[in-house]
Amino acid sequence: MLHCALPVSQCWTSWWDRADAMKVWQQGAGCRANCAGLHAVHRLNVLALWHPFFKALFKLLIVTMCMNSSNSRIDSTTLFVYVVMWSCGLSDLSFSHPLLQTECRNYVRVLQQLNDTFLYVCGTNAFQPTCDYLNLILFELEGKNEDGKGRCPFDPAQSYTSVMVDEELYSGTSYNFLGSEPIISRNSHQSPLRTEYAIPWLNEPNFVFADVVRADQNSTDGEDDKIYFFFTEVSVEYEFVGKLMIPRIARVCKRDQGGLRTLQKKWTSFLKARLICTIPDKNLIFNIINDVFILKSPTLKEPVIYGVFTPQLNNVGLSAVCAYNLSTVEEVFSKGKYMQSATVEQSHTKWVRYNGEIPKPRPGACINSEARALNYMTSLNLPDKTLQFVKDHPLMDDSVTPMGDRPRLVKRDVKYTQIVVDRVRALNGTIYDVMFISTDQGALHKAISYENGMHIIEETQLFPNFEPVQTLILSSKKSRRYLYAGSNSGVVQSPVAFCEMYTTCFDCVLARDPYCAWKPLEGSCVDIFQESETERNWIQNIGGDASSCSDKVRENSLQHTFKHGSTAELKCSQKSNLAQVVWKFRDDVLRVESPKYRLLEKALLIFNLSEGDSGVYQCLSEEKVKNKKFSQVLAKHVLELKKVQQTTTSPVVAAAPIEASSPIPFPPTGTSFLSCVGCGPPPSPTSIKPDVWSSTDPLKVMLLQPFLNDQAQHVSARGPFHLFCQATGPDDSHFVWKKNGQEMKACITEQAHRLFDGRVHVLSWVKDSVSGNTKYKCSFISKIGNTTSEVLIKVKDTDSVDKDGWTREFDTWRTAISEHDKMMQNWRKTWGSCNKKSSLSCTKE
Repeated sequence: MLHCALPVSQCWTSWWDRADAMKVWQQGAGCRANCAGLHAVHRLNVLALWHPFFKALFKLLIVTMCMNSSNSRIDSTTLFVYVVMWSCGLSDLSFSHPLLQTECRNYVRVLQQLNDTFLYVCGTNAFQPTCDYLNLILFELEGKNEDGKGRCPFDPAQSYTSVMVDEELYSGTSYNFLGSEPIISRNSHQSPLRTEYAIPWLNEPNFVFADVVRADQNSTDGEDDKIYFFFTEVSVEYEFVGKLMIPRIARVCKRDQGGLRTLQKKWTSFLKARLICTIPDKNLIFNIINDVFILKSPTLKEPVIYGVFTPQLNNVGLSAVCAYNLSTVEEVFSKGKYMQSATVEQSHTKWVRYNGEIPKPRPGACINSEARALNYMTSLNLPDKTLQFVKDHPLMDDSVTPMGDRPRLVKRDVKYTQIVVDRVRALNGTIYDVMFISTDQGALHKAISYENGMHIIEETQLFPNFEPVQTLILSSKKSRRYLYAGSNSGVVQSPVAFCEMYTTCFDCVLARDPYCAWKPLEGSCVDIFQESETERNWIQNIGGDASSCSDKVRENSLQHTFKHGSTAELKCSQKSNLAQVVWKFRDDVLRVESPKYRLLEKALLIFNLSEGDSGVYQCLSEEKVKNKKFSQVLAKHVLELKKVQQTTTSPVVAAAPIEASSPIPFPPTGTSFLSCVGCGPPPSPTSIKPDVWSSTDPLKVMLLQPFLNDQAQHVSARGPFHLFCQATGPDDSHFVWKKNGQEMKACITEQAHRLFDGRVHVLSWVKDSVSGNTKYKCSFISKIGNTTSEVLIKVKDTDSVDKDGWTREFDTWRTAISEHDKMMQNWRKTWGSCNKKSSLSCTKE
């Protein structure tokens, strides 16, 4: 056994590859290190079963053990890695065989807590599923190697889910090597059960989740505990050109023992129904279920089921979260109509509603007080008529509808993968359901439902390499709540709230986070569940009303000096996506749409600075909540004119001549240069003096808006049009234009500004005409990296479009370029007359 602490930074790298894992193994039991993390990734606990060929480690890392409060060996301050060697017996295969690199690893797919002493684990074991017991005290496998068929998939690519209920494993997976026989089963020494192998029961399902809901002990109906399975399967009730997928919820009863003659060792309580998640007025149907979380809380009258959905044809990039009351589900199973198959034209089978007589006791129902009153004590006593009916009619005609008949949350341009939900009591006593939803880009969205609406509190990037989050778990400790997220390459632990990130009362309240409140005496935003004070005069308003905030934000001014004709970059970081950035100059709102300015995501660019631009610039954040506007100053910049003394003795560094062989470089030192790509090399600026005040990382290339696809896309045949690109990067950066994949050699105009931090801002444009559809691409090239923008220009009839295909946004930029050209001409004239004012020689144009 190896007991080793590893840095968190390694948790999202491939440190569990075979070679790296062997290095860790050889270090011995003495290796320990501190766990440093990002702001979103605090210290974490890891429990790992390891096999030399197993890469998807997280499938067996956190599932149960790290949330087991009874295990004193696992805490929240150190990262512990426990490694167990589990061989899968590949002696009959060559280690160079291609399958050893992928499918023939031992992918662990079941990791369930059996009791306080053992974990029950199952792995694919090179297409021979095997299960064993892991001793948590000795941290050793028992070596029983039970047959895992029906409990664990053969192929690691096959879907699976499982839940342990009273030391019996309930699982949904494939029963054969090919994955063509889906099964929902119970692994029990007393009464093992499984589903019938028939299309009406399961039709190519993709299992995502399973959980148990305990019966109410105070209820008089004597109901049984129920296990629910969630999956997407191919529809049998709807006709479609291709395979139409349907999200399902299925249910079985814990005390089900199968039938005596009919359905022997098969479920007698198996029923399934369709889950509805749609937006009817927009005709949007979310029919792929990705994950489910069942919220159970003493403050709830009944459990609530939260599901994450996407459309089957998700070409619009939509995701939705729907919530269902458990009583709605049980209403469908206990009182809903069944479906039956009907043969049409002796060959085609169609599923329709069954309107005939329903046997008693009701098919698919659990054994309850009503059944016992009829002398049906167990499922073995049920009549064959009831059992045959449920065998032939496992599908319900009624569907399960969501709360409010629509999704709780719909998000565009994101694919949600996992969900967990926490129930939080705010300071005013109101209880909120807080959803934590992960994405396929390694991010985590935190959302809250209030006043019939949804509010996304924050977005946290958990994995820097933007890989999908495949597992998401919420810890059970109320005093220290953590989220555990895992991907194929790592696992992170994150707190449920980042209250300390909000530095002002406005930020804290406008975040609308029920975990956070503003503490006026200390002037800090705190987690209300981490504080021990009983008398609280803290400020919290989930509606976002920050009128109770009276704190004055200390405004720190940033002083800047500039030269005539240079460009300034004023930084301003927005903290909320719901707020609007407003710039003020001398207390008046700035018209940033003017060609004089360029509003970036985190900055304001001011071109061609002059004396009239000196003064105070303020960046404000304005957010409107319930017809109230709340604003605060985010940044304050003071620009002053830099007085340059004239001198006639300063040395001048020679540069490439422009038009005439002048020893004095044009354009002036530290300003901008103009070149024509393909007509000679561009001149280089002769000074790196700052013209833009910026702290942006110079070792980065960044393409700036508007991109090519934001510009003219439809032009007239052989009519002239313009395209342009702009970007920032190191001083060796330049643009390369391509037309239908071929580099353009024609004269392309390019302008560049030297920025304060050594970067350059490059603007390049081309004028062209085409007779057919043409693809253009501009690539910003440098030694440290490249970035590309492209567009397909489509030719239309000259009668249907203007000969000049400028877009509205490009018109603005054309004006700016025209002004810049005029400025360059003035500089040229001034520079050309320099010999009249100095002793330096200068060749006139």
